[in-house]
Amino acid sequence: MESRPVPALILVAVLVVGGLAAGFIASQVEFERPTPKVSEPQLLDTDAIPGWATAPLPDFTQYSVVSEKKDAFFGYLFPRIALANLRIQAARDYLEQLSNKPELNEEERKWLTTRATRLRVDGETTEDLVSGLERRMHIIPPSLVLAQAANESAWGTSRFATQGNNLFGQWCFNPGCGLVPNSRPAGMTHEVEVFESPYRSIRAYLTNLNRHNAYQNLRERRLALLNENRFPDGINLAGGLQSYSERGQAYVEEIRSMIRVNNLSDYDQRQQALSAAENPLEKLDALISDHRERFSN
Repeated sequence: MESRPVPALILVAVLVVGGLAAGFIASQVEFERPTPKVSEPQLLDTDAIPGWATAPLPDFTQYSVVSEKKDAFFGYLFPRIALANLRIQAARDYLEQLSNKPELNEEERKWLTTRATRLRVDGETTEDLVSGLERRMHIIPPSLVLAQAANESAWGTSRFATQGNNLFGQWCFNPGCGLVPNSRPAGMTHEVEVFESPYRSIRAYLTNLNRHNAYQNLRERRLALLNENRFPDGINLAGGLQSYSERGQAYVEEIRSMIRVNNLSDYDQRQQALSAAENPLEKLDALISDHRERFSN
């Protein structure tokens, strides 16, 4: 009589062979799995920018009391400066995540090269770009921003501020890109750039300090503080502004004096607290509401 396999043994054989095949396929899938994508922070999403950020510049000429004008000016600008800095910090955090990945996908490489181009960072490799961006992509202390904005815009009342939302006297060089200075020397072609909002002026100013060769000393001062685990302060970084004005060191000392007289270093501490907060946008919304209540017409 011809023997036949026992049905139970056949079932066992099928399960064993099938299990080995499945394990082989699973191992192949695991081996070929792409590097997980790192999610870009919500703060970097343009749609996430609150509406108040791009509100127009108030009329600061309405304040006859100097202290009230200063409070209105600083209260209007600080949340917008803080928001711009928080976006820089979010970009730095994202950069750190990318630096820890063995390989970037196409979208991540595009993000990296776009930021490198914006901040004028050259490099042949991902490591070169990350290293360069780590030095240039960082916050500017609000005390310095506020002092320069007050100085350059005559407390938000200059022609360039009221007509062009330009708080820092940034130049542009394409005809029609801005406002022509009344005192522009013959033969000069620069204009004072026009921005959609004061917030855009702040963003452009921060980018300028973070990328222009003239402010290399400012960035080196910031890096030295960060290496000592100290939050960058305006008094120190102002020393890197000698090229911002033809007045050189005299301009630096004037900015430092404005920081001290107006206690602007307090805003650096507030920025530091916001950077560490879990809900910084909610806290900025509260600041905006408070400012509106205090200075509503």
